[in-house]
Amino acid sequence: MKKILKEFKEFIIRGNVMNLAVGLMIGASFQNIVTSLTNNILSPIIGLVARQNFDNLLITVFDVEIMYGAFITSIIDFIILAVIMFMIVQIMNKLTSIHIHKPAPVEVKPTSRKCPFCMTDISIEASRCPACTSHIEQDQE
Repeated sequence: MKKILKEFKEFIIRGNVMNLAVGLMIGASFQNIVTSLTNNILSPIIGLVARQNFDNLLITVFDVEIMYGAFITSIIDFIILAVIMFMIVQIMNKLTSIHIHKPAPVEVKPTSRKCPFCMTDISIEASRCPACTSHIEQDQE
């Protein structure tokens, strides 16, 4: 039992789980703000056009009320939330791409050269070729 509790504790303490929990809490709070915006501001404005409260639009079929106004309000909630989240992701991507710097190209100096007699790769500092034992001058490349 202690092993399970220890593994669970390690799982909870991981950064990814904590980030996910914080993200879910912020998302739920943000959803409440968007719902309030839709219910308290947008629906009354749309209701001015429909000449009634938009949330209360309904159809009665066989004594069953189908509240299509509330459904459309939920769709508007979702669209607003999706657009705002898309914009936030776009802004975050732009901000992170600004801080990513490509490293400057590093000049790589050669560490070997070819023997002019046998064409074997030898160290750039070698004065003799290990394959053909020819004497090689240092300034010869």
